Amino acid sequence: MVTTTKLQQNSTSSETKSSFTLKLTDDNYAIIYINIEGESQNTLKVEFNNKFNEILKQVDAISNLNAVIITSDKKDSFIAGADITMLKAADTEEAAFSISQLGQQLFTQLENRSEPVIAAIDGACLGGGLELALACHGRVCTDNTSTRLGLPEVQLGLLPGGGGTQRLPRLIGIANALDLMLTGKMLSARRAMKTGLVDEVVASANLIKAAKRLARTLKSQTNDSTAKKWSISRIKNWLLEENRWGRELLFSQARKRLQAKTGGHYPAPEYIVDAVEIGIERGLDKGYKAESELFAKLVVSAVAKELINIFFATTEMKKQAQQLTLTPIEPFTKIGILGAGLMGAGIAFTSIDKAKVPVRLKDRDDKSVLSGLRHIYQLFARRLNRKSISKIDMSDKLSLITATTDYSGFDNCDLVIEAVYENLELKQSMLTEIEKINKNAVFASNTSSIPITEIAQVSKNPQNVIGLHYFSPVEKMPLLEVIKTAETSQQTIARSVKFGYQQGKTVIVVNDGPGFYTSRILAPYMNEAGFLLSEGVAIDAIDGALKQFGFPVGPFNLLDEVGIDVGTKIAPVLVNAFGKRLSPPDNFTKLAQLGRLGRKNKKGFYLYNGKSKQKQVDETIYTDLGITPGTQMGSEQIAERCVLQMLNEAALCLQEKIIENPRDGDIGAIFGLGFPPFTG
Repeated sequence: MVTTTKLQQNSTSSETKSSFTLKLTDDNYAIIYINIEGESQNTLKVEFNNKFNEILKQVDAISNLNAVIITSDKKDSFIAGADITMLKAADTEEAAFSISQLGQQLFTQLENRSEPVIAAIDGACLGGGLELALACHGRVCTDNTSTRLGLPEVQLGLLPGGGGTQRLPRLIGIANALDLMLTGKMLSARRAMKTGLVDEVVASANLIKAAKRLARTLKSQTNDSTAKKWSISRIKNWLLEENRWGRELLFSQARKRLQAKTGGHYPAPEYIVDAVEIGIERGLDKGYKAESELFAKLVVSAVAKELINIFFATTEMKKQAQQLTLTPIEPFTKIGILGAGLMGAGIAFTSIDKAKVPVRLKDRDDKSVLSGLRHIYQLFARRLNRKSISKIDMSDKLSLITATTDYSGFDNCDLVIEAVYENLELKQSMLTEIEKINKNAVFASNTSSIPITEIAQVSKNPQNVIGLHYFSPVEKMPLLEVIKTAETSQQTIARSVKFGYQQGKTVIVVNDGPGFYTSRILAPYMNEAGFLLSEGVAIDAIDGALKQFGFPVGPFNLLDEVGIDVGTKIAPVLVNAFGKRLSPPDNFTKLAQLGRLGRKNKKGFYLYNGKSKQKQVDETIYTDLGITPGTQMGSEQIAERCVLQMLNEAALCLQEKIIENPRDGDIGAIFGLGFPPFTG
């Protein structure tokens, strides 16, 4: 239902609930407030077009209008994009094509209005929400941390279907537009202004005032106030983009990079490049049509359907987590971390950056502590260089961390996470020490394989002991595997899950057991790669086959990154529990003894001398393993042997109730191990 207030000066909004409310200000600005009923975020639903058209007709009835301002009446949400349920229900290309065309037509109406139309953005402005904003003649937004702008459709296997592939390149340049659409990344308000996506960033209290000011500026610039003129005046004519040959090179390079990154498994990125190129080279009309046609193909594609299923699965998990925490729980207010290595420092960084809680970091000596602090500082410095964080924000977050070489300050931590190497006695001794000084703290182990039940055997409060298995690098990997024992309390589980979401993680809860879920299903996959190598199949052939299958990296590349020594410590735990089935090749156990630890000491399966952009196999490893490479085997057979081992182990985990359902298994494998999500 559309509600319009009396169109007179000093008018106030109706109290009737509605998706849209129209206000007319004293100085003749029409302000459209969006507030989709019953939703935490504004989304573009099936009925959005009709309702919005109704309110635009009422705007048309206003004479001498200075401008139209479109904003949101919902906290932290301008428009978060299209309703994914609507897209999932579009089961034919014709239905999907119609969705795109209707969106394009509505936004073109906005673009072609005679008076300035300004988007006043506070909160998430994503997907179709940003496409609506792009159709406006100007954009202002707040400096709130919740304000994020982006076109993340590619993450669902789709492309922007409401004109985004056409308007965005004309506003911020082709290269910037492709970067935004092909990555699906979200920009902060100030980053968006620097890119040229928005015109001004202001405090929330000044949002409407700034929108009016921008409207006056635009109106004074030209008598011909069509959006097309304003849009063209904003085009970035960079050297590479202002001539056909430069553009040909740009599009060609974009396609080459995509092929290298996706292996051709995901059509959406290539379709985005196609739509942009058609619009730039052949004109807007053909560009809009191509966008709708390509959007329609993607909506009904198998890849998009699988990615959308993953989206719904993670959304369902978050809702279940909210149910878990409906009863009042005390959030963690100070975190202690034992171990300042890459894992410990990564957990600390994520805790102060995303969860914004104070952290006390401990290691055995000053050198180790300083190394961890240096790593955290460098992570923030990289973000500062990319302009994704301000110096003030960086300083504020760094002020949340303190460090020590003893247990001082751990007496008031309500969560202590150990992130030391895989040694049961060491982890148990740390648990004992923490309980001596802080009996009420939750103690979490970041172990990759040791059963939490074994660690908790020395605990006087086993209800407070849990596993929090992070993945390396912590600041990039999205999964957190929460491991509960038979004695872990519901309160401890709920607090830990909530903390994981505060850190920005996708969280799965699994039952305890050797290797839990992710390490356990990874082991036979890695072992099979080792057996293939022992049979004489080359390292790069095995890694290449698994990349071709859809994994982001191959198994040997992964082992170099994780650390060959880490794998060596995990293997005995799994072999002790499951026997020969999870036993690695005999000759692999000596790699760490020979000093091959992987990337960390620049000696693993690959060379790390910095002389070549392309990773090269360290051929001397074949001699160390007593192997002569040369066995020829097809990529499909290589991938099948490795992947089937992982799938079989996942089925056993489900059967043994390590995971509660297939959904959790899928999410764990995809977000923790990089299993290709498009495979279903």
